[in-house]
Amino acid sequence: MTEPVALRSYLELHYGRPEAAALSPWERVEEALAHREPDRVPFDFWAVPEVWEMLRTALATDEDEEILRLLGVDCRMVTTRYVGDKARELPDGTFIDAWGTHRRRVDNEFGSYDEYAGHPLADAETVGDVLNWDWPSPDDWDVSEVRAQCERWQAPVRYHLRYEVGGIFEWSWGLRGFERFLLDLIEQPEIACAIMDRFTDIYIENTLRVIEAAGGLLDMVYTYDDVGIQSGPLLSPRMWREFILPRHQRLNAAIRSAGYPVKIMYHSCGAIYPFIAAFVDEMGIDVLNPLQPRAAGMDMARIKAEFGDRLAFHGAVDIQQTLPFGTPEEVQAEVQERCCVLGRGGGYICASAHYIQADTPLENIIAMYTAPREI
Repeated sequence: MTEPVALRSYLELHYGRPEAAALSPWERVEEALAHREPDRVPFDFWAVPEVWEMLRTALATDEDEEILRLLGVDCRMVTTRYVGDKARELPDGTFIDAWGTHRRRVDNEFGSYDEYAGHPLADAETVGDVLNWDWPSPDDWDVSEVRAQCERWQAPVRYHLRYEVGGIFEWSWGLRGFERFLLDLIEQPEIACAIMDRFTDIYIENTLRVIEAAGGLLDMVYTYDDVGIQSGPLLSPRMWREFILPRHQRLNAAIRSAGYPVKIMYHSCGAIYPFIAAFVDEMGIDVLNPLQPRAAGMDMARIKAEFGDRLAFHGAVDIQQTLPFGTPEEVQAEVQERCCVLGRGGGYICASAHYIQADTPLENIIAMYTAPREI
C-alpha cells in the first residue's frame, strides 16, 4: 500500500493521535453508552492473528498497542493469565485448551483456525458423570496483573476497558458435541443443564475476581452465546428462554451485584432480531454485539429505532462481503452509513461484525479506520 512511515503519518492525520482529541477514548465511549453524541463515534478493533501480523508488517512495529493507537481504537481488553495445567499438547498433534475442549489446528489458504477434534463429555450418561469430570477451576486464571493492566491504560490518555467472560451454551456444546447437546435439551435436559451450570458457576467466580482486582477501573464485561444462524434463530425462542436465558440472568445478576458498576455487552452472531427485546428486558444487557448485517432481519435502522433508546450497539461493519471483497470506497461508505444510523444520538461503538478475517485487504482495513467518524 505504502511505506510504513507514510502509512503511520496518514493514520496519525486521521484518528491516530488520541491525546489531541477533544475527548479521551474513555470519555467518548462513556458518552456514547449514555446515549449522547460524543465528538465522534468511538471505534473498536478485533481481528484474527493473520490480520494483526499484516498490520505489524505494514506499520513496522511489534507493539500491538501502537497499532491500536494508530487506528484510533478507543477500547482495550483486560486479560487474566492462565496458570492451570489442563491445557496441553497431545501426541497426535491435537491439543486440550484451558477449558478442557479437544481442538486441532486446521490450515486454509489464508490462515488457520482451531476446530473441535473431539468432545470430552460425549459419553457422559448421568449428571454424576458431568459433575465428576475434571473441570477447570477459577484458580486456573491468575488475576494479580489485572490492576496493573487497567492502570496502564489510564495515562497519558484513558481508554475504555473490557473483560471477556465466555459463552455458556457454546462452551457447553463444545464439551458435549453440538448435535448431542441439542438432543439433550429435548431428551435429557438434566445433562445439558448440569454442563451449563458448571460453566456459569466458574464464570461468575472468575468474573467477580477480575472486577474486584480491577478496583473500579474496569468498564465493561463481555459475555456471549451464538443463538442465531444466517437465516434465523439457531433454536426456538421458547427453548432459549427455558434453558439458556436463566443462566445468563444468573451470570448478569452476579456481575451487577459486584462492588463496582460495569456495563454488560452480549454477543450473538446471526439473525437474532426475534431475541433482542428479551436481551434487553429479561437478560438485562447494555450493549449488543455484533449486529451481523447480512443475516436475515438485521435491519440497522429498524433495530436502532426500536431499541436505540435503551440499548447500545457494537460492531455492524460487514465482514462477509464489504470488508473482504468491497473497494476502499465501499468500505468507507458503509462505515459512514453505520455511524450515521446507529450513532445518531449516541449508543454506538463502530467495529467489524466479527473478527476481521485473513482474506481482508490491508487497504480496506485502513479505509475503515480512516473513514469520517463525526456525525
